[in-house]
Amino acid sequence: QAQLEESGGGTVQAGGSLKLSCPARRIILSTWTSSTLNWYRQAPGKQRELVASIRGGEIPNYLDSVKGRFTISKDNIKRMVYLQMDSLKVEDTGVYYCNVKTSGTDYWGRGTQVTVSS
Repeated sequence: QAQLEESGGGTVQAGGSLKLSCPARRIILSTWTSSTLNWYRQAPGKQRELVASIRGGEIPNYLDSVKGRFTISKDNIKRMVYLQMDSLKVEDTGVYYCNVKTSGTDYWGRGTQVTVSS
């Protein structure tokens, strides 16, 4: 059962931008600040892969193919996770999932479709 709900997906031409959002208000602030916040994606016929990750004040980590184009960010007060995607490529097409890993629970969203056309 999905506990998070992503938004912001859609269809865009190559070179365009989208910003995904993921509210996680059910997670209490003290847990939120120590959680790892992730965006995954799954392309048709492929395994789910980790696209971007951020934890606390650490430097975010990115999949090599999205470095310099995608930016993960968070709002601790609102308990929101974002993924800004610029210079989108056809190969970025897939379902994007928000994931919050706490010390005890793994929260997932249902996913939002991102389609990049040539």
